[in-house]
Amino acid sequence: MTTLFWIILGILILDFVVERVLDYLNTTRWTSQLPDEVKGIYDEDKYRRQQAYSKTNHRFGMLTSSFSFVLIVLMLFFEGFALVNQWALSVSASPVWSALVFFGILLLASDLLSTPFDLYSTFVIEERYGFNKTTPKTYVLDKLKGWLLGALIGGGLLALIIFIYLKTGEWFWLYVWLVVSGFSIFMAMFYSSLIVPLFNKQTPLEDGELKQAIQSFASKVGFKLDNIYVIDGSKRSTKANAYFSGLGPKKRIVLYDTLIKDMEIPELVAVLAHEIGHYKKKHVLWSLLIGIIQTGLMLYIFSLLIDSPALSAALGVSEPSFHIGLIAFGILYSPLSSVIGIGMNLFSRKNEYEADAFAAQHYNGQPLASALKKLSVKNLSNLRPHPAYVFVHYSHPPLLERLAAMRG
Repeated sequence: MTTLFWIILGILILDFVVERVLDYLNTTRWTSQLPDEVKGIYDEDKYRRQQAYSKTNHRFGMLTSSFSFVLIVLMLFFEGFALVNQWALSVSASPVWSALVFFGILLLASDLLSTPFDLYSTFVIEERYGFNKTTPKTYVLDKLKGWLLGALIGGGLLALIIFIYLKTGEWFWLYVWLVVSGFSIFMAMFYSSLIVPLFNKQTPLEDGELKQAIQSFASKVGFKLDNIYVIDGSKRSTKANAYFSGLGPKKRIVLYDTLIKDMEIPELVAVLAHEIGHYKKKHVLWSLLIGIIQTGLMLYIFSLLIDSPALSAALGVSEPSFHIGLIAFGILYSPLSSVIGIGMNLFSRKNEYEADAFAAQHYNGQPLASALKKLSVKNLSNLRPHPAYVFVHYSHPPLLERLAAMRG
């Protein structure tokens, strides 16, 4: 148990404690009475249901996070990572194949251990509150597809990264950065057309009043829109959403079928105006560029530490290896990653305000406000989260703050 071991353990404990404090602060906002600020959005019955949903998820989140924390602490104290490393090396001494076996064992074991919790969340909690539409068949198929994609894409990318590390030495981080950046751009452009269809059906929006209204607005603001799709989100949940994906000619707007079912045409156009606002304000491009810069920073720092025997020794492994060093580095890097994550959330919340303002200025703020209220009520969203929790975790501003900003 080296000094680095205790530092890693301290980071894990600190992260766990901070998260539980933030969770507790959120519970202090619960109240049995309908608060004045949410009157007109929630009625008494819906608000009680939202509070019950929040409390149920809070208790369940405490259980799952505690289980994960205890599990990784046990892995550290009883040299679980070293044991898995021995298994991997017994399969192959190749740095590439041993790393693939190592992460394959860890990720598969982690997924299997978390599956009972996921099943309870999906088929008990979400079912109890009327959200779940996932069938056991869909759940199993999603699992199998996820494993297959993880093995092919994740495993292939990992193998390439280790191969580059072995061939290029100290400059490996730069070559890996170029590869990962290229992959990120490729996925940003083609994720919706290549990966999403494996899980959901996307169909072009039918001709009609809604499509005409969307195209009319897009033309008005100079947004070339060739692809408007409807996704069968109701296959898994009654919750509704919409999103923008892609770059350049591959950009597309996707509407959940549950959203179309619950919204009036002006509200749907307002939601789309918000998504178009993200594109017109270059939020998608900036988020991608900032993510690429973050990856470069992380890889550079990793390159300075990867060959350190102390990283592997902290996990009970005497012989340094890429995959063991990556695990140790991932934990050591997590405080900086958390700080960067808070900064990204600040950036994201600013972008949401700007997209709301774009929709209000170029279309109409009233139907957007109405749509946001409907979404919050339908999804049983917490309208009064604690400011500290929002600061750390929220990528979107709370509804009441968005409405106040639009009124302003």
